[in-house]
Amino acid sequence: EGSAVATVGNNQTFTKAQRGGVVTLTDAATISSDFSLANNFSVTLAGNRTLANPTNLTAGQSGVIVITQSSGNHTLSYGSNWKFPGGFTPILSTSAGAVDVLSYYVHTSSLIIATLLKDLK
Repeated sequence: EGSAVATVGNNQTFTKAQRGGVVTLTDAATISSDFSLANNFSVTLAGNRTLANPTNLTAGQSGVIVITQSSGNHTLSYGSNWKFPGGFTPILSTSAGAVDVLSYYVHTSSLIIATLLKDLK
């Protein structure tokens, strides 16, 4: 038995945890993300923001975006590819330092299914 190498196109069984890094998104009026860089992201909001439609979407990708309020009371709106249960756009927790987690699944290149876990402590 030697070292096994993961290959594309074959079923794989991993005997150790697999993980990638967390990419910090740049806080700006419009927050952009490149989904080819990672599955998991973080951002700290310093104002009311829009989470743009990510670039480089691949069906089947999933992950999270950890959203932290800096001073609090900041809002987040979403690009048209972001879809939520019941069609209702979630509202972030508003207290200073609040942490919410946006979980996502890329269904197609124009549809991201998402839910928001609020006020994690």
